[in-house]
Amino acid sequence: MRVTDFALRLIAAVTLWSGAGHAFEVEDRQVYSAMAETSVLRVISTADKAVFEPIITAFQKANPGISIDYTITGTTDLMQAIYEEGAVFDLAISSAMDLQTKLANDGFAQSYLPTNAASLPDWAIWRDQLFAFTQEPAVMVVSNTFFKQGEAPQTRDALIALLRENPDRFRGRIGTYDVRRSGFGYLMATQDSRTSETFWRLMEVMGRLDAQLYCCSGDMIADVASGKLALAYNVLGSYAASEQAKTEGFHIVELTDFVNVMLRTVLIPANAENVKDARVMVDFLTGLRARPDLADKTGLPPVDAGALQNNPALRPIRFGPGLLVFLDQLKESKFLRSWENSILQETP
Repeated sequence: MRVTDFALRLIAAVTLWSGAGHAFEVEDRQVYSAMAETSVLRVISTADKAVFEPIITAFQKANPGISIDYTITGTTDLMQAIYEEGAVFDLAISSAMDLQTKLANDGFAQSYLPTNAASLPDWAIWRDQLFAFTQEPAVMVVSNTFFKQGEAPQTRDALIALLRENPDRFRGRIGTYDVRRSGFGYLMATQDSRTSETFWRLMEVMGRLDAQLYCCSGDMIADVASGKLALAYNVLGSYAASEQAKTEGFHIVELTDFVNVMLRTVLIPANAENVKDARVMVDFLTGLRARPDLADKTGLPPVDAGALQNNPALRPIRFGPGLLVFLDQLKESKFLRSWENSILQETP
């Protein structure tokens, strides 16, 4: 069933945090207690617990006195928590580069220079406030039931042609983000639209075929793996790779015309209370390239300029004012109207 009205967005659940009521939705929360606790680091993050837990475990092994209070929420809810509600966290980790950039740009982040800054490419740090620690492609995942290995389309033009020629086969079996609900989905959609006009043609074709809309990569991947969906577009590649190691039923396609690469980022909120440990965690995260064991366990590829140079189709999204363009209220409204008109078409 489609979500056709802004009123059908997720209703924020009320949670108590340090004695204050907040309306951002908490998807999950886990406290990783230290054996001999000396401090608590409060983290708000969009990374699933199963993905991020190995990093927390490794961090605590290196810093045994620090307990981690880890709260998971969506990208737009993280923005709401810090920007609108003033929720107190020591670190904010998100896959929505544009929203993180806005937090830093509008004075909601503290400055810091990681101890390993000299080893990072210039594009991995913005204004000494926003720090990239992974580079993750947006990919297409396809069902093994619908596509044998190597049979799936390799470009957006080929995908459009396939869908147009086989409407009955793919009707109701295509998944993509509901960009009104997902900050990461909105980021990928706006970047697609800036890169190529094929984005709008693809959205129109998907709309005519009753595309199913999702908030999260994990749900799309699960439905592709089960055969409920034939394919899902713009899925977070790190999550797909992590699930592929555990689940059969789908394979991953990096389209050859271009692949947008998201940089997962961390910042220290302006109202953070445990700044000392927050800086230690920033150092740890920005040094993940030296921990290939964690990349294997999490599926999160660390920042590596060389890997991008080896594949010309990979196009990393860059920090800067350009990321803020589609956060302008008028431009956002116009983009969402165009997106709705394309993908929320009435089907026969």
